[in-house]
Amino acid sequence: MKKILVLGYMGSGKSVIGKMIAERLHFPFFDLDQVIENRLQLSISEIFLKKGEIYFRKIEHEIFNELILNEESFVLSLGGGTPCYANNHLLLSGQNTASVYLNASIDTLFSRLFLERKNRPLIANLTDAEFKEFIAKHLFDRSYFYNQALLKILVNDKTKEEIATEIINRLA
Repeated sequence: MKKILVLGYMGSGKSVIGKMIAERLHFPFFDLDQVIENRLQLSISEIFLKKGEIYFRKIEHEIFNELILNEESFVLSLGGGTPCYANNHLLLSGQNTASVYLNASIDTLFSRLFLERKNRPLIANLTDAEFKEFIAKHLFDRSYFYNQALLKILVNDKTKEEIATEIINRLA
């Protein structure tokens, strides 16, 4: 396997699990949002604020496509919305590419994101009920794209070590 793409909703563990897989396989690890931020010298929030979501999604697609075309082996953590725009879901199953959907329940995502939601502008001011509804709506809207992944890994009630081991074993 040359490229392993880790996808899922915010809070599903994409970056943490991606790094663990990369370390175990001795592959480089990239976080697509960090690559975009480094390239543009702006945070994702600043890109959205200054240039808008359409610009961000265009750049996101271009950089994602560029990485996929790279001959190097790596593990790449995608942004939560990456598979849902610009036909990016079609890049999840290319040659020498394995994609992994970290599937977490609404309750798991709610509990993981609860403390950090004040740092996320879209969810910072939502009540608990509104926040759960926000997650549920996004998961529903994105489920088609997330389910294009080669592997679907349920992450509820599992340690990060168990999840990384399960992914590596299923890719072997």
